[in-house]
Amino acid sequence: MRRLIICLLLTAYSLQSPAQVNIWDGVAHHKSVVMTPYLSDDSKPQNGIAVIVCPGGSYFWHDTENEGREVGRWLQRNGITAFVLNYRTANVPAFITHYRLLVRGNRYPDPQDDLRQALRYVKAHAAEYHIDTCRVGAMGFSAGGHLVMSAAELFEKKDRPAFVAPIYPVVTMTAPYVHKRSRRGLLGDSRTRNKELRDLLSLEKHVPEDCPPVFLVNCQDDPTVDYRNSELLDSALTVKGIPHRYFQFKTGGHGFGASSRKGSDESRQWMPLFLDWLNKLMMDY
Repeated sequence: MRRLIICLLLTAYSLQSPAQVNIWDGVAHHKSVVMTPYLSDDSKPQNGIAVIVCPGGSYFWHDTENEGREVGRWLQRNGITAFVLNYRTANVPAFITHYRLLVRGNRYPDPQDDLRQALRYVKAHAAEYHIDTCRVGAMGFSAGGHLVMSAAELFEKKDRPAFVAPIYPVVTMTAPYVHKRSRRGLLGDSRTRNKELRDLLSLEKHVPEDCPPVFLVNCQDDPTVDYRNSELLDSALTVKGIPHRYFQFKTGGHGFGASSRKGSDESRQWMPLFLDWLNKLMMDY
């Protein structure tokens, strides 16, 4: 009986756990890069929207719960197909040691390459997932916010997301507001002083004239990423006349994602605000 109960529990868990897909199928050294689909509920109207979700973690690791699974489930409940991306990061050993002074490890442009491939994969499988290739956007948190915004700015137009939602994002790689841990995670120990890379990946400096629409959120009491990162991006988007909404909350801190517990009542307003923004945006598509 005990064995039967365990089998039933494992079966129930497997039914609830979405199957992962390998976006780099056939590329042996990219097997760790997987994406988890959260398909929109059949009870919801099919709107063709898809969002690739990039959790944060300073480009060293991922917040797989609050900024990953919880976000995927929330979007799914609201009729939006989500794909949570496990993009390449430097990983914990690189945080503890400085071995990337001697060997390459994971670093820029690996995360960007993974997001580009994820966008291509989703679009290539649009019929299978019942989505519109013109309605594939990206949402990211903290370092993941930097990642999705870099896709909007640095990718070729055909590979860019249709819209981006950087939530309390890392933006700049230069002083005085740089989040040094994310810079080290992305550039690698041997390149943290590389001025050309610092400038290239300081996203306030590279907003293109045809940047996709942006939904931007952060909190003034963020203890991790200086809140002025988002202000820099808001100013750059405004100068270029890019359609965007910026919500800056007084409280909420950092890392709350789609959690119903972390953050504050004020900061959790970002979720209905995003859904409202996205619905209005898609009316024009």
